[in-house]
Amino acid sequence: MGKYLIIGGSSGIGKELAAQLKQEGHQVNATFRNTQPDGNTGIEYRHLDVLDAQPDLSFVPETLDGIAYCPGSINLKPFARIRPESFTEDFNLQVVGAIKTIQAVLPNLKKSDNASIVLFSTVAVQSGFNFHTQVAASKGAIEGLTRALAAELAPGIRVNCIAPSLTDTPLAGKLLNSEDKKEANAQRHPLKRIGTPSDIASMAAFLLTPASSWMTGQVLHVDGGMSSIKS
Repeated sequence: MGKYLIIGGSSGIGKELAAQLKQEGHQVNATFRNTQPDGNTGIEYRHLDVLDAQPDLSFVPETLDGIAYCPGSINLKPFARIRPESFTEDFNLQVVGAIKTIQAVLPNLKKSDNASIVLFSTVAVQSGFNFHTQVAASKGAIEGLTRALAAELAPGIRVNCIAPSLTDTPLAGKLLNSEDKKEANAQRHPLKRIGTPSDIASMAAFLLTPASSWMTGQVLHVDGGMSSIKS
């Protein structure tokens, strides 16, 4: 069984991913920043602030088979109303945080026979939507990082990315805080529902484990058909 690290593993997709990996018998270490983790899960949780200059990842196993970086934000506003500093804040959380944590555990990943890195983008990067400039800018950088890092770390470490559409997580709470909003957003998707944490976590678990051992440099759309089907 593998040894995996989930950054942001106490809520939403990260929480579901940690639970799925643990259920499959893997050793799972996970971090949290603001949301306290549930107790009695068998998952080793540590507090970690990815915005620290040097996040402390000394607790990671000496050999690490995979890392998933899950922290993110969804701030939807008209472009003219967004402070430039807000773009920087998103970039620090979603891109610089990923870079710092991956760099910190790279020696651990290199000791694995089949290591994997999973990052998260959004359907809004390759399908333009109103009011998504802030999230699309930082997640677009993640897609570029995925491909460049996959090239640099091959063949020893695989790097892939998932680009979901709207998913029913606490992060999307403001967009889904009524049944009317949930139904309206469901109808925008060809599959006529919004995503669940399990939908996305199942793909992330596949990408982390050796089941996907011949995949790297990919941005995979798990989005209810939003990116490729017009209904």
